[in-house]
Amino acid sequence: MGSHPLDSLSAAEISATSAVLAREKGIDGGWRYASIILQEPPKEAVLKWKDGDPFVRRSLAVLWNKESNEVYEGVVNLTGETLETWTHKPGVTPNFTVDEYHDCDETLRKHEGVRAALEKRGIDPDLVLFDLWTYGYTVMPPEWRDRRLGWVDIWARATPQGNPYAHPVSGMKIIIDVNSMEVLKIDEAHDRGLPEVDAEYVPEVKGFTERTDLKPLDIIQPKGVSFELDGSLIRWQDWEFRLGFNYREGPVIYQVRFRDGEEQRDIAYRMSLAEMIVPYRDASFDHYRRTAFDIGEWGLGYMCTSLELGCDCLGEITYLDGILPDTKGEPQVTKNVICLHEEDDAVLWKHVDPDAGTEVRRMRRFVVSVHATVANYEYLVYWRFYPDGNIECEIRATGIMVTTPMEDEVATFPTGTVVDRRTYAPYHQHFLVARLDLDVDGEGNTVVESDSLPAPISDTNPYGLDLLTHGTVIESEAESGRRFDWERQRAWKVQNPTRLNAWGAPTAYKLVPTGCFPAMFDEESPILRRNPVIGNQLWVTQHHDEERWPAGDYPTQSKDDLSNGMTAWLADDEPLVDTDVVLWYVFGIHHITRTEDWPIMPVDKVSFMLKPFGFFDRNPSMDAPRSPAKGGSCHAGSGSGSDASACCQGEDGCTCEHGGD
Repeated sequence: MGSHPLDSLSAAEISATSAVLAREKGIDGGWRYASIILQEPPKEAVLKWKDGDPFVRRSLAVLWNKESNEVYEGVVNLTGETLETWTHKPGVTPNFTVDEYHDCDETLRKHEGVRAALEKRGIDPDLVLFDLWTYGYTVMPPEWRDRRLGWVDIWARATPQGNPYAHPVSGMKIIIDVNSMEVLKIDEAHDRGLPEVDAEYVPEVKGFTERTDLKPLDIIQPKGVSFELDGSLIRWQDWEFRLGFNYREGPVIYQVRFRDGEEQRDIAYRMSLAEMIVPYRDASFDHYRRTAFDIGEWGLGYMCTSLELGCDCLGEITYLDGILPDTKGEPQVTKNVICLHEEDDAVLWKHVDPDAGTEVRRMRRFVVSVHATVANYEYLVYWRFYPDGNIECEIRATGIMVTTPMEDEVATFPTGTVVDRRTYAPYHQHFLVARLDLDVDGEGNTVVESDSLPAPISDTNPYGLDLLTHGTVIESEAESGRRFDWERQRAWKVQNPTRLNAWGAPTAYKLVPTGCFPAMFDEESPILRRNPVIGNQLWVTQHHDEERWPAGDYPTQSKDDLSNGMTAWLADDEPLVDTDVVLWYVFGIHHITRTEDWPIMPVDKVSFMLKPFGFFDRNPSMDAPRSPAKGGSCHAGSGSGSDASACCQGEDGCTCEHGGD
């Protein structure tokens, strides 16, 4: 059992969940588990809980019967080993699973009709990758909309060790019932062959020699790390928070606090990535079905992979394992799935004074990271905490682009970029939705939209220099859909109206929007109706424990979010002033594909920041320690002047005796 109400499920608790359901409901091999997750206690109860108080651990299991396709949710009391609720969920489709992905590949590899269709095109079936995707309701064949339906992309390797995504089999998709693994249709539109592309990237396969002119770069901490890990609780400098991990969101950051003097101040209750939506902006046969909800339809946690020291992480690393269920309800452990470490980030603050000398402090940040492989793409997720009170979430996208053969050798293509011989990479978008349950000095918060505006020339502003800010209170959920405005440098502040800083302003944290872009869909588009959350860059809702997934609890094969999701949540127009609010920030990568992204894409980085704005009375990193220079100190005392300042840049053999240690 976890020692804290928010601790993630252990392997024993996952096993206990499936054991109770087998005993109480006869769950056997005719069923599949989509997920088993911690049933988080109500926020109100967690905030009242004190260390040592008893509490009940519960799990939520989602599973379905493969023959009837009926879906059920079961809540298991792990403390008492009893089934508390068993709820039928008609008309929904749970997330697809890794087990199904592999079962589909195995089935199609043996299917005579599929093999014959590939051989007819001159493709060796044994060199093919079958890539299972889910459907959205609108593009599903109507005759099979009541099934657990998948469609399959097909890719051919040039050699057994070759890039599996080098050669898309254009104009051919397979429609499959994922419950029975019955091939319903081999859907063929055209055959453009396999262009001769330069798509290999592994040195041994491509035949190039890796460069040898880079010397080793080592990061060491001879005295060990500066953070503490106590169960799920992490402490680093003035920060304290809990870390969870589940199948859908991957890492979850809980109960974030910052020590300000003798006070532990609340900043956030819960932060995570709640959805990732990747529509391909190409209506052709090869791509019109390609509108992935990677978090809701599959699960970010399921796709997280083991990390390797020196490759994925560098420095003094602490690794945590990920424990998730398979489709039998049995625990599966992914070793080293979360990386915890500190890293240098250049200068934190600095000033050179000609009389008093130089004061400089190095920036150090604490990082929580995971890497998720989503078929052809990799998403690298970093949550970073800084000594000045900033929190950053950065996503790096890499991997291999989807490409498509063309009929002719042309230089341009209307919905993509030509990246190789007779091959284009379609334009697409990666929308990420961060769920930010901020509690700035407590739960009673108000969100203010802040715009910067130039003042007109007047008697008091004759040169037009004055720059003003204007705040708009987001008063209710009817006003909660907001868009970024570059010309006004718009940002959003989460204020606590009942707590003032030393200068009389409400304490606040500011969401600094970066990496956001418009959805660029026609308002009548069925794709936008399915996930209207991407239509704005920010949404604000009143907190409810059950409102977790902005595109709905079950976005697989979904048509809209009217019964559960952002549209449904806003329908009651709840007030948002001085209450418990949740921010939903929509950001990501507007991927106008490049030739430089082929055959493997260097990371594309996107991030946003949460910055204290009047939360502290002054710079909270004033007490950052001086860093020792090589042979001296990075501090030059009074009267040292420029010579000592230059000395303290870390040159070998430099001795700086100017008051530092």
